[in-house]
Amino acid sequence: MSTPDPASARKLKKSETLEIRIPYPTKTAFMAQCQADGVSASEALRGFIEGRLDGGAVRPARRRMHLAVGAMIAAAVGAVALPSLARPAAQDLVSRLAFERLDANHDGVISFDEYRRARDAAR
Repeated sequence: MSTPDPASARKLKKSETLEIRIPYPTKTAFMAQCQADGVSASEALRGFIEGRLDGGAVRPARRRMHLAVGAMIAAAVGAVALPSLARPAAQDLVSRLAFERLDANHDGVISFDEYRRARDAAR
């Protein structure tokens, strides 16, 4: 049985890059989680890739971390999306009333004549 060559036991040089496209909130949540875990984003991704190559299954300890990261990402995406979904009802009411005032014939479309009449009346 031969002994492994010391040169092959050294770590391989990291010369390749991998570019992925993810939403900005996902990236910032991932970076924050990595910082909280005390690892770089590159280290976390390399660990994930190596774990997948070692047998395809994510180890239980890493699974918890992945679930935590996923929860953080979901929370970040929800925090970004929620304000755009929550619109004040009063603002909708004001907008609807202003539109109805401009739409003189109530056909759901404001024509140029309707706009001009409202503009002239406001002067």
